[in-house]
Amino acid sequence: MNMRFLLSLALGLFSFLSYSQDFSITGRLVDQEQKTPLEAATVVLETLKDSTMITYTITDRNGEFQLKGKSNIDQANLFVTFVGYQSYERKIDLSKNRTQNLGDITLEFQVESLGDVVVKGRAAPVIIKKDTLEFNAASFKTKPDATLEDLLKELPGAEVDADGQIRINGKPVSNILVNGKPFFSDDPTIATRNLTKELINKIQVVDTKTESEEFTGEAGDSENKTINITIDEDKNKGMFGRVAAGGGTDDRFEYAGIGNYFDNDLRLSLLGSGNNINSPGFSFGEIQKMFGNANSISVNSSGGFNFGGRSFGWGDGIVNSRNAGMNFANDFGEKIETSADYFYSGANSFNERQSVRENILPEDRFLSESDSRTESFTDDHSANLRFQAKIDSTLMVEVLPRLRYTEGRNLSNGSSTTRNQAGNLVNESSYDNSSDRTTRNFGNRISATKRYGNKGAFIRLNGNLQFDETESADFTNSQTEVYGDNPNQILRNQFTDGANTNNGIQSNLTWRIPLISKKLFVDAEYEFDNQNRTNTQLVYDFDENSQTYNQLITVQSTDFESTNRSHKPQLGLSYNSEKMRAGISAAWVSRKLTGEDLLTDTNGSRVRDIDFDNTFNALEASARFNYNFTKKLSLWTSYRLNNDAPDVRQLSPYLDVSDPINTLQGNPDLRPTNSHDFNISINNYDWESRTGYYMYGGVSVTNDQIVNKTTVDDNFVRETTFTNVDGVYNTYASISYNKDFKLDSLRTLKVETRMFGSINRFVNFFNADQYASVTRRLEPNIGLRFTWKDWFEIRPEYNISFNRTNFNRDFFDGRSFTQHNGRLRTTTFFPEWLTWENDINYIYNPNVGSGFQRNAVFWNSSLAYSFIGNKALVTFKVYDLLNQNTNSRRTATQSYIEDVQSTVLQQYFMLSFSYKFNTLGKKGEVRENSWWD
Repeated sequence: MNMRFLLSLALGLFSFLSYSQDFSITGRLVDQEQKTPLEAATVVLETLKDSTMITYTITDRNGEFQLKGKSNIDQANLFVTFVGYQSYERKIDLSKNRTQNLGDITLEFQVESLGDVVVKGRAAPVIIKKDTLEFNAASFKTKPDATLEDLLKELPGAEVDADGQIRINGKPVSNILVNGKPFFSDDPTIATRNLTKELINKIQVVDTKTESEEFTGEAGDSENKTINITIDEDKNKGMFGRVAAGGGTDDRFEYAGIGNYFDNDLRLSLLGSGNNINSPGFSFGEIQKMFGNANSISVNSSGGFNFGGRSFGWGDGIVNSRNAGMNFANDFGEKIETSADYFYSGANSFNERQSVRENILPEDRFLSESDSRTESFTDDHSANLRFQAKIDSTLMVEVLPRLRYTEGRNLSNGSSTTRNQAGNLVNESSYDNSSDRTTRNFGNRISATKRYGNKGAFIRLNGNLQFDETESADFTNSQTEVYGDNPNQILRNQFTDGANTNNGIQSNLTWRIPLISKKLFVDAEYEFDNQNRTNTQLVYDFDENSQTYNQLITVQSTDFESTNRSHKPQLGLSYNSEKMRAGISAAWVSRKLTGEDLLTDTNGSRVRDIDFDNTFNALEASARFNYNFTKKLSLWTSYRLNNDAPDVRQLSPYLDVSDPINTLQGNPDLRPTNSHDFNISINNYDWESRTGYYMYGGVSVTNDQIVNKTTVDDNFVRETTFTNVDGVYNTYASISYNKDFKLDSLRTLKVETRMFGSINRFVNFFNADQYASVTRRLEPNIGLRFTWKDWFEIRPEYNISFNRTNFNRDFFDGRSFTQHNGRLRTTTFFPEWLTWENDINYIYNPNVGSGFQRNAVFWNSSLAYSFIGNKALVTFKVYDLLNQNTNSRRTATQSYIEDVQSTVLQQYFMLSFSYKFNTLGKKGEVRENSWWD
């Protein structure tokens, strides 16, 4: 590439941009007979040659629309669609007048309705139905090998963050379905990063509903959205998937593969992966997500991930993971649906951690420094089965059993020291521990729903069984030295034999009675919950003579049994219409907590007299209101009065002395916590201007909050119990604004801004002193996304967080800290077979203590070459190009300020290869998957 080529390229681009001219087309859509305006109709401007979409819009409540942008075309086609009406087409001449008002355009009612089909053979890019927002996949241009995630990023009102989380018009997407069925467990990224655009016909966005709510016709959760991907029947047979592998410096590696077989209602998926670069390994979306997934690794916390509710090595350190799974789904006739999945995950992790904590007392402060080293090994197996049968048109039954088996081993050693304000050593300790743990879980949820009449009435019965069992074997070798006026040395070489169980049953009966057909209902409910738990911890000292652990230490042991039983009758009133949803309910909760310690000594006598029986009665209430002012603007508010009983461990007076310098004891006189929560949100997205703003806020006031009450002696040995306090509250508010600017047919600019703020008040204790703290937080954020289609994309982002905490007692000083985060992502698509991506993160913590890294630039870069028709990809990736990745962070609470630094993944270079296959052909034909086609 020489200077002459660059000059020619620049002149060519300048000429093209100079030739593109502004245009504006306005008008109004009305019903032909009634002359009433038609809101939410789709108006598209497209080329005459091949019907390529230039731009589009949606009519407002007055039926008015405006199409504007930049283009070099002189002739275009106007295409108008609206559900239930015949389509309208008109040729537009822009050669002489690029600003035109078309006046009223009349649409004729379609007598023979085709249902949801607007025009046979043609599809509008966006259709707004009564409760569904539908996008036509073919109307949105993407790169040739685009995934569902790539397609979603092109949809108006859709946002996809670096971790694959999706928001539609400001509301989070909680589920993704394929032809109305779940796709591989509950992780949406498996669908968004593996389904390719070429398979997709429509993207439908609806309010999230359970299967039972869908069956009864109940209103869904309007604050959460579900995306349903429709695949045409002629493309719903065959196999598709990807395989990949990579190797790099410092013995880094990754391999992954996923295969899917579709045969209409039958679906089978298999996946497997492994790596030692802290990556899930099976996220095949953009190139940077394919190997190393730098976007999923926070600069502040390297290591670990979460998939479908399962955590793998979550936390700090370096994780070596391996995963395998399968998913099966099939329908048997029109009445029976089944699905099953199995997933295995294994992880080995390593972490070294250093921390400095300043502990704040009313009249003193002390400094704790610690170093630790941890290795952990985990193997997890889980299986789920779903069986749904529609016995007839009014009765549906669901059965969902689940199994899980986990084995884990943890090895840790470390040391800590405590010094007073003068710098004198007060106590120090060291330890070398190991722990082995086995967990077995079985659960089964059963649901039966019976509809009756045609006014929305139903009866629903839900039942849930849960059996959990954990066995553990812990070895502790520790030494603790306490200095000062009463010096003491504590040596421990102990074995703890542990066994815990949690067996429970929950049931819920709901009866809905319509007062106004399909609009106003009375809901009567009864809920029963019973949980039986056991906690056995038998601690033995090491006997030097017999070289075994055979001396039971009763003061550290327990054999605790508890029961938590509640009854909850509830009565509610709900109203649903096209524009408004509202509801109010009240419940009376009667709860009984019992517990006793059955531990006996060698003589069979009870070691401690712990036996309590507590009864709690409380009122709970809720109210909600949702109003859709227009297709664009909606308001949602809710109020809830909650009551939470104390945990059995918080009630039990058992004295836990497993940590010699921090003992813990429960309080049987604790009262339930009650909280009043109020939330509000406003969502608005203007289709004409591609502008959206979203606001939400909330207030929570808590009474009888359960907090720790700690007493610290002169040697900084702590004794902790629990107590109730009032005056705890938290408030928060956020406003975000985004706007898409279509600069011309190739260039777009998206601006995203957000402001978040919160004020939280906490109440706490140190010794006998009660104090309150108020923490204020302000966090502005701004981001840009400039795209030159088929050439490059650049996404800068900046975030700053201000935090300030004040106390109501003079012996505490107020404190504040600030954190800066900057990010720059670039992608270059030229030439089309070569993709160069960069992800640069900058973090600055000016308040981190001395000896900890305050700032770092974290830069990942990748260069990918695609060939064999975009099926094969070779990628060269550099992780942490500048070798500055750090894991330093500061945590500030009411009682301490802590700086922590731990192990992070260091710089590596990796070369990788991936190949995707697809036999889902057009018109039912199976496409040959030749390697060199």
